[in-house]
Amino acid sequence: MDIGQKIRNLRMRKNLTQEELGERTDLSKGYISQLEHNQSSPSMETFFDLLSVLGQTPAEFFSEEPNQQLVYTRADQIDYVDEERGYQLRWLVPESNENEMEPVQITFRAKGEFKTFEPSPAETFIYVVSGRVRLWLGEREYQAKKGETIYFHATKQHRIQNAATGKSEILLVATASYL
Repeated sequence: MDIGQKIRNLRMRKNLTQEELGERTDLSKGYISQLEHNQSSPSMETFFDLLSVLGQTPAEFFSEEPNQQLVYTRADQIDYVDEERGYQLRWLVPESNENEMEPVQITFRAKGEFKTFEPSPAETFIYVVSGRVRLWLGEREYQAKKGETIYFHATKQHRIQNAATGKSEILLVATASYL
């Protein structure tokens, strides 16, 4: 186990700089750097202080990380069809709603539309794979066609609908708790 690398990874997950971690543990930025590069070993007291700031118990820190799935096949993906609204939603990464981003593929039939969303702090990215889509963001309408993208902060009520006469398909990636 690379203890320095693990400390660095935990620090980065907490969005802390070496200096910020040092300030919270009364250690210098240089010492934090030495720890992360395995050039120094902390005392037990210092180690426990670091773990406290990084939100880990010693047991969690020393447990082996399970193999993380990085490649998701079609068999891993989950489909949902809403016949009434005229769309098919495919979760490209199962359980992605537990992550920072949630990527989905949405295929609209003619006149299909996705549900209306209330304002939220989410950020949303849409890439139009085929066809044309319309985004209603508050009272304003935006359209994008194949090869174009839409990026917005979801601070107003919004909905997405097919603006083409035939099928349209989008790739949508939203930050946590969007869908």
